[in-house]
Amino acid sequence: MRVPRIYHPDPIDLNVEAELSADGFQHLIKVLRLNVNDSIVLFNGDGRNYPATITHVAKKSASFKATAAEANDIESPVHVHLGQVISRGDRMDFVLQKSVELGVSEITPLFSERCGVKLSGDRLEKKQQQWQKIVRSACEQCGRSVVPDVKPAQTLENFINNSFDGLRLTLDPTAEQPLSSYTQADKGIQLLIGPEGGFTDDEVSNAASQGFKPMKLGPRILRTETAALSALTAVQYQFGDLR
Repeated sequence: MRVPRIYHPDPIDLNVEAELSADGFQHLIKVLRLNVNDSIVLFNGDGRNYPATITHVAKKSASFKATAAEANDIESPVHVHLGQVISRGDRMDFVLQKSVELGVSEITPLFSERCGVKLSGDRLEKKQQQWQKIVRSACEQCGRSVVPDVKPAQTLENFINNSFDGLRLTLDPTAEQPLSSYTQADKGIQLLIGPEGGFTDDEVSNAASQGFKPMKLGPRILRTETAALSALTAVQYQFGDLR
């Protein structure tokens, strides 16, 4: 049986009894029905796995004791920052989940002219928390112990105007250069993905003026969620650890 793996939001001390988080208790005890002496693995974003044993179970809480701290060296060698224009429904959630599996390092949700999602205030804050939770859950599933950060949502203009020393790429079905024509990625990559309706001509021009280079992924026009995952896969194959 596979040992359950769960995110823990706090520092983890070895051989010291500590209480599971509310989410950890719900998943491990209420859903999986684990009990005292069952084995689990925790991670808290520091890049390590913590094998542990459940030591106590009560009606509304449970405790564990971590027995080791093991390095988890599965992070991609290339740092990829995904700038993704927010899409409707569960498409954004899907992109977040799968981009974590594909090794993304950080994600910035974006508002562009053709973005079909209107969020602000409390609704945006709650959505931000939901997105970060999706990312943590994706790390639980795919085995990562470093949790990508979902940055606060911002406008496309602010994103492209922020300085970045690495390679900046955006998809463009009319581009002539494939990803293989770019070779410098040692300072990381910023990958810009547009909305369902694509970027406006002014947005494309502004991104180009800030160093975003057009990249072609075949002759077909891709949906926004397909574009992000296809581009990430290509980037990891070219510069990362997909072989």
